[in-house]
Amino acid sequence: MTMIRLLLALMSLVSIPFGAARAAEVEVSIGLTNSATDVGFFIADKRGYFREAGIKPKFVVFDSAARMNSLFGSGDLDVGAGGMSAGLYNAIARGIDIRIVADKNSTPPGRSSQKLLVRKDLVESGRFKRLPDLKGMRVATSAPGTAAMGTMVKILDKAGLKRGDIDEVHMSFAQMVLALSNKAVDAALPAEPQATQAMEMGAVRVVSDDEIYPDHQISAVLFSGIFAKRDPALATRFLKAYLRGVRDHNDSLVDGKFAGPKGDAVVAVLTEYSLVKDPAVHRSFVLSAINPDGKLDLPSMKEDLRIFREAKLIEGKVDVEQAVDLSFLDAVLKDLGAYKPAQ
Repeated sequence: MTMIRLLLALMSLVSIPFGAARAAEVEVSIGLTNSATDVGFFIADKRGYFREAGIKPKFVVFDSAARMNSLFGSGDLDVGAGGMSAGLYNAIARGIDIRIVADKNSTPPGRSSQKLLVRKDLVESGRFKRLPDLKGMRVATSAPGTAAMGTMVKILDKAGLKRGDIDEVHMSFAQMVLALSNKAVDAALPAEPQATQAMEMGAVRVVSDDEIYPDHQISAVLFSGIFAKRDPALATRFLKAYLRGVRDHNDSLVDGKFAGPKGDAVVAVLTEYSLVKDPAVHRSFVLSAINPDGKLDLPSMKEDLRIFREAKLIEGKVDVEQAVDLSFLDAVLKDLGAYKPAQ
């Protein structure tokens, strides 16, 4: 009898807490495009911050953030890492409850996301000397109605040009590298790490988006309204875990690049989770910024919305204030406090 009681006591020490922890975990679906700036989600998963919050993350990879919008409305997607796009604002205008809740990446000075590149032969021949020389050129950008469109418009404004003055074609960032190399396009606006890859193959950097459009809000963390309303406490815990991951990422950087043991550890996470499996690539460029306090740049969001509306890409009435919900971030910062860089 004594042995049986001992076995039961041991089982209670092992199995009950384990079972309770599993029962407490709630699955949260997270839509992302598996880019380097998804690093906050990756670290939160790898280092157990989601698990500590009682969350079991389910990553769902999309080839475009625009494909997430309808799933937010149906409740099939809880969280997303999405760009500031016309499609997002149109979904909100149609009544789909999507909340922009925190920063995912932006371009303060010195922390670019995209670079305007021109073919080396066009520079060497003198065909391209300065921005106005883009006139008549075949320029590759990503899909219209994205944050990249806002950047391209700002570049053309600086050149004294309009979108109609260039032959604008749309393709993925990876395709831009090949298109520059085989002379299918004259110029392109790729993001990192493809911008660095293109320059290594001979493309010439003209200007970076942090120079032409500083503090531009490129993408954000999105909550579906269903997720936000179903369990606000869970949504707040999710955002806290994410922000802990972002702060770890920021602590691993020196001048925007990974450095030291902390940098090595985050590069290992990125190499495991992201599509780029070469650690050297992650170390090769300065990353765009991910705000460790989750703060959004509302003025640039309003400017992008104006650009989308001027291009007749917005279908309905919507404004930035309608799309943004800072209540979750406010609660998280009240708990975590303002970010202090690790010593």
